[in-house]
Amino acid sequence: MKKIELVSPAGNLNKLMTALAFGADAVYLGIPEYSLRSRINEFTPERIRQAVQYAHSTGKKVYVTINIFPHNSHFKNLPGYIRKLKGLKADGLIISDPGVLETVKKIWPKAGIHLSTQANCINKEAARFWRKQGVQRIILGRETKLSDIKKIKSAVPGLELECFVHGAMCMAYSGRCFLSKYLTGRSANLGDCIQPCRWKYDIKMQKHALSSVEGSKCKNQNYISKFKINNCGINESIGNFNNGSALIRPEGTHEAFELLEENGISYILNSKDLCLIKHLDELAGAGVTAFKIEGRTKSDYYAGMVTGIYRRALDISGDKKMKSGEKRKALDGLFNELAAKTFHRGFTTGFLFEEGKHAQNTDNSHKIPNWEFCGQVAKSKKRLMQIKVHNSIYKGDTVEIIQPHYGIIKMKISKMIDAGTGEEIEKAHGGRGQAVIIESKIDIPEFSLIRRKIA
Repeated sequence: MKKIELVSPAGNLNKLMTALAFGADAVYLGIPEYSLRSRINEFTPERIRQAVQYAHSTGKKVYVTINIFPHNSHFKNLPGYIRKLKGLKADGLIISDPGVLETVKKIWPKAGIHLSTQANCINKEAARFWRKQGVQRIILGRETKLSDIKKIKSAVPGLELECFVHGAMCMAYSGRCFLSKYLTGRSANLGDCIQPCRWKYDIKMQKHALSSVEGSKCKNQNYISKFKINNCGINESIGNFNNGSALIRPEGTHEAFELLEENGISYILNSKDLCLIKHLDELAGAGVTAFKIEGRTKSDYYAGMVTGIYRRALDISGDKKMKSGEKRKALDGLFNELAAKTFHRGFTTGFLFEEGKHAQNTDNSHKIPNWEFCGQVAKSKKRLMQIKVHNSIYKGDTVEIIQPHYGIIKMKISKMIDAGTGEEIEKAHGGRGQAVIIESKIDIPEFSLIRRKIA
């Protein structure tokens, strides 16, 4: 396989450093005001400066997101922000809006411009257009088929193509969703999505036809909007529709929608997560030059583990000494590791293949693994690990330590010392900023992740 850039999410500086330690070639990040991650986002211009300096010191890159759909008011401070990013020498800007693109070209003509997936570029004619506007790389819409990726690359050979290979999918077209804004006032298109597609919904059966309720009021005097949602349905305990309908209401809100036609369960808009770890060769062959992992708001564990697994997958795919059967077996093992030891909603290949569809997880909100992230190595010297505690750790636990570049060792915690008091302790808990010291038989590198089996 040709050299492919692995691009990982960075929600804060520690996630950035963790992703880079586990094999990312580049990270993407942005400040809340102009990024489609306005919450659980600790970046400021100063922290971006630190991020760029750190990444460049390790030979890695930082791409900065300016990918909201801006209103006029957003352009007031935008020129000053672009000037700061130019001075910081960010490696690229991820942009979705033509107005933002024009502003960048005026202030920083030589900026590396990446077209955000939010721009929904999924065909060769759009790719030609954006290339003429100075776009260096297109982050393809998740709806792009493999056959169309090949056509885009053939039509615009000088254009870099980036493709999401792992992470959450949106029930709307590449994230252009209005549910969050409609239900709560928080706009997904300004980076403030509350993810109503992941909520539980209360369901009440109706026997009358849709026409009898369209435009009417429900009990709480809120308007009933007409929604027709296929392949979603209701909990089997309620029974079949039999040409009837159901009112659905997100828990904690007063808005009600009408649900029609089919059976199923109450997680009606809960898309499965994308996982293309078994198809990296096909994507590379189609002309993709960068693989992207979604998840800036997810944990340090996610940033390290998923990056490490995809780094390992890329190494396997590029190993000329391995036979094809050995590669398939190894990739199957990595897929199973993701499935068993990370939170996810079930996996799908999305729209990549001709038969692809927007696969929904109607069974539950997400899959809960029987492994728990309990800590990360903050310092390590002479076989003593100082661990930042994220969840509970107990003396006597058998844990797995995931090292950068995805080497895993197992060990039993025979002794644990509170790093603050120096006292030996039996247990430690996350959420308190607590750190503990644990002795290991070998030196464990910084940023290593620690997990324990909980079931």
